[in-house]
Amino acid sequence: MESRNSYQSPSRRGSAEDRPSYGSRPSYGDQRYSTRGAPQGGRGRGPSPRSGGGSARAKQFIHPSRFIQEARVTEKADYLPIHSFEDFAVHKKILDNIVIKGFEKPSAIQDQTIPLVLEGKDVVGIANTGTGKTAAFAIPMIHDLMTNMDHRALIMAPTRELAQQIMEECFSFGKGCGLRSALLIGGASMYLQKRDLRTNPRVVIGTPGRIKDHVQQGTLPLPLFNFIVLDEVDRMLDMGFINDISGLLARVSQDRQSLFFSATMEPKIARLIEQFSRNPVTVSTKEGSTVDSVSQNVVYYSGSTDKMDKLHDVLIGGDCGRTIIFDDTKRAVERLGRELHARGFKVDEIHGDKSQAQRSKALSRLKSDEINILVATDVAARGIDVTDITHVINFSTPNSYDDYVHRIGRTGRAGKGGKALTFLSR
Repeated sequence: MESRNSYQSPSRRGSAEDRPSYGSRPSYGDQRYSTRGAPQGGRGRGPSPRSGGGSARAKQFIHPSRFIQEARVTEKADYLPIHSFEDFAVHKKILDNIVIKGFEKPSAIQDQTIPLVLEGKDVVGIANTGTGKTAAFAIPMIHDLMTNMDHRALIMAPTRELAQQIMEECFSFGKGCGLRSALLIGGASMYLQKRDLRTNPRVVIGTPGRIKDHVQQGTLPLPLFNFIVLDEVDRMLDMGFINDISGLLARVSQDRQSLFFSATMEPKIARLIEQFSRNPVTVSTKEGSTVDSVSQNVVYYSGSTDKMDKLHDVLIGGDCGRTIIFDDTKRAVERLGRELHARGFKVDEIHGDKSQAQRSKALSRLKSDEINILVATDVAARGIDVTDITHVINFSTPNSYDDYVHRIGRTGRAGKGGKALTFLSR
């Protein structure tokens, strides 16, 4: 595929001397746990899907006990795949790239999905995060495009970061295969995206909002696309993309193969799949809940100074490796990042006002260990594929329990344990 596209603990500051307080009994009568005055009728639409998060919205009531749970990591036998990668009837160049990537045997979702896709079937894949879903659709997709020169693939993902990650994975599997691609995401140059689209790319990857922009401007002819992938469908629906997705799917080729990947199967997702697929085969390899492998607890604080000092104590506690800290708004993220930097931590920030280049650079710095702390709005709750995140810290309480699960799903991935801490005012 062708695309243009060591930690030193700082000294502790502050005057508070008590260490972080975990799991204390909450004051359930405290006004902060009241839903009085909050909008009724559910969680509401939330932030604009194109904003990338960071805008304030009414919070659901979440009982503090839901933030406390011991990790339930059980010893599991290694998955024994039915196939080897060499068993898959794909182009030799793809197999060579798989070897270069160091893949030794298929994961469960890859083992069970790739043969079905190669047979031309519509597939619904249900799997935990970090289980290799991208390869499950990228490998057979690239083979299909190499075999059928009139085919084009459209991949939709909920966030810029996930779309970019998918692009990188597709590039690695399709290297040297002669497939042009285009990445259509917000925060990046429309001019450059239009330039890439003029080269008639065989693979287009993007977020629903930016894809819709190009369709409306006449730069993306959807009827030409007949291999469709929707990744993290549940998150796209959570973010309010349901109408955009339905409108886009209605305009792609009617003679198409459709793949849907999600961590859950809710009624809205089932209806979408029923409407836009033909006799899909469901492959479910999900094991337990996303949060089962994450040790969860709370940190109680009294006032903003105490809150900051207790965060400092957590970060120098000795077992923090790569850490993601979530805060509510773009301004709060910037403020917290500056404070942590002033205290000597290696930190960067991502939120909706950051350009795509800035967001990509921050993630690259985290992956390369140039920094070990990333402060983010919920823009980072899905789609960030950074290995070995040891801690997720909710410096602000999530807007809903679903948001909480999405946040802490950044740790405890691929069978590894992780820790999540949520800060609550006394």
